[in-house]
Amino acid sequence: MRILVVDDMTSMRHVMINMLRKLGFDDIDEAIDGKQALTLLGKRRYKLVVSDLNMPHVDGLTLLKTIRGTPQLAKVPVLMVTCENSKERVQEILLKKVDGFVIKPFNMATLIQQLKRIKVLDEHGQLCE
Repeated sequence: MRILVVDDMTSMRHVMINMLRKLGFDDIDEAIDGKQALTLLGKRRYKLVVSDLNMPHVDGLTLLKTIRGTPQLAKVPVLMVTCENSKERVQEILLKKVDGFVIKPFNMATLIQQLKRIKVLDEHGQLCE
């Protein structure tokens, strides 16, 4: 299962990638912002996009909107990661049809819960194919 991790902070990308690897995912690409992510999404097929919300150039909400508006990408699950926790902002993101939502800081249990919710992991925490 190929995953794309998008975050402008190198340290956060590496934290997410390391967590995903511990869960058994090994085909992971990374992008520094939504612009680079869109380039990669145009070249390769991904089963999941994990994106930060606040990034320069193309932010996570614009990336999500573009993914949902592109027929060949529209069904790719998107897990949004952010430090934003205002009710209004969270509702705005949910209305854009995000599949999962994680508020920083988060732990492995929170990530697993969201990956199960979007059916990337099964109820036993095993990879879904």
